[in-house]
Amino acid sequence: MAASIVKSAVHKLCWQALVLIALHHCYCHNSIAIAQEVPCCFIFGDSLVDNGNNNQLLSLARADYPPYGIDFPAGPSGRFSNGKTTADVITELLGFDNYIPPYAAAAGEDVLKGVNYASAAAGIRDDTGRHLGERISFSGQVRNHQDTVSRIVELMGTEETAAKHLSKCIYSFGLGSNDYLNNYFVPLVYTTALEFTPEEYADDLIRTYTVFVGFQVTNEACCGVGRNNGQITCLPLQAPCENRDEYLFWDAFHPTEAANRAVGRRFYKAQSPSDTYPFDIHRLAQL
Repeated sequence: MAASIVKSAVHKLCWQALVLIALHHCYCHNSIAIAQEVPCCFIFGDSLVDNGNNNQLLSLARADYPPYGIDFPAGPSGRFSNGKTTADVITELLGFDNYIPPYAAAAGEDVLKGVNYASAAAGIRDDTGRHLGERISFSGQVRNHQDTVSRIVELMGTEETAAKHLSKCIYSFGLGSNDYLNNYFVPLVYTTALEFTPEEYADDLIRTYTVFVGFQVTNEACCGVGRNNGQITCLPLQAPCENRDEYLFWDAFHPTEAANRAVGRRFYKAQSPSDTYPFDIHRLAQL
């Protein structure tokens, strides 16, 4: 069971890729140039891109304590990794000087450059993740964005000016993994029908492993509890592995910064048609 949970994280990571591919148009108008060529970026998602929105929630899905953030300049920030998330990597490639702030901390003119609404344990369905406590579902994230838009209108003076500004922004959606994983692995809590038989799911996992060729450790997390550290996420002050760049998984469900860098770069500039479709972010920037 522990090994299955660890392996499930691979599908979780690739599910985010599928969502982003399906919504590829959200990445239009950007460029690989060092100079920032888009005014703002808005991020919707779950723990794969959460950067602090759950820090003050009554939830088991939090990462605002060591060893999370051990390789992040600011230390533990709420990111479910040892360092950067895929959203951080992509915004760097887009030329942003600073990371997009979480909605919980975005203030003043910060919102003009974008907001991260992602919340760990969130899903497209409102009830997804309820066994972990408080979280901000997709509908809640949309409501928070509506609040942000109102603040931008106030800052810019008119709805027309704000609309023109927002039309040039990037909108990133990375939701759906928790809906899938919860319904598959917690059938007593979530009764949605399974989408794969065990055999079909195993075949799908084998195909997804090809994305991560180059990592020395793919079947064990850098920190956590249980067999292969695959049952519970990192405990407070737990000593993680030292060779983190060689690991695919940081904890039982989330990738290391090294894996996030690999995925983010392939979202930005695809190495194969299966990475993004029909264009990668770099190509879309030229349209």
